[in-house]
Amino acid sequence: MGCITWQRVALRTADFLISAVVVLFLLTAGAYSAYALWDNNQVYAAVDNVQGELLQFKPAADGENGASFEELLAINSDVKAWLTLDNTAIDYPVVQGENNFSYINTDVYGDFALAGSIFLDSDCDGSFHDPYSLLYGHHMENSKMFGDLDLYKDETFFNENTTGTLVLPDRTYHLQIFACLLVPASEDAIFDVNQWDANLNGLLDFAQENALHLHSDTLDTVRAREGAQVLAMSTCSTEFTDARTILLAWMTTPEQ
Repeated sequence: MGCITWQRVALRTADFLISAVVVLFLLTAGAYSAYALWDNNQVYAAVDNVQGELLQFKPAADGENGASFEELLAINSDVKAWLTLDNTAIDYPVVQGENNFSYINTDVYGDFALAGSIFLDSDCDGSFHDPYSLLYGHHMENSKMFGDLDLYKDETFFNENTTGTLVLPDRTYHLQIFACLLVPASEDAIFDVNQWDANLNGLLDFAQENALHLHSDTLDTVRAREGAQVLAMSTCSTEFTDARTILLAWMTTPEQ
């Protein structure tokens, strides 16, 4: 009888320990989930704070009344432009670092930030005189950073929203969006920025053959226009490993 009693005590003790371990695991998992949610919210709140602060320094386009570009440059001399895509939340300064890692996790103030900044490829001309310029930004939910590039994958949105601006210290480009693509991160037609210095025909051919959505009339105009310039915008996507959503826009000045 004594042996049986001790066996029962041992089994109950084992059951108690297992239950305690399960409870501890659930509490730990719950605490981690709560922390992860809090941490994620902090990342998004930081984006809102930085964008909210910087919007007061958004330079005016085409000589309109507003902040001057010098105010932005006083914050960070790496600021090259201000990008706005109409009817989206994309409304940010554009920076350019020494390399393409400089601003992946650094905000416009130079502080560490998981959301990073919208930045110009380091091989591109910082004054946007190249035929082809490429911008990068993190894909984030809630329309943060370049998250709203996803909107253009919807054909109706793409067809109805084709405009934006790129304000520089000495001029303003009006953007006419003409292509939305989904490509791998290894696609040279998009990410080898130097190959289109001579002309844009190869890029335009690639867009015509591979675009999810295309405004053919605008593409044809770009092809026919001597000295045309194209701005590409890139962000991560989830359709396949290393997928990137790409938006192409024709850059025009009021004189054009």
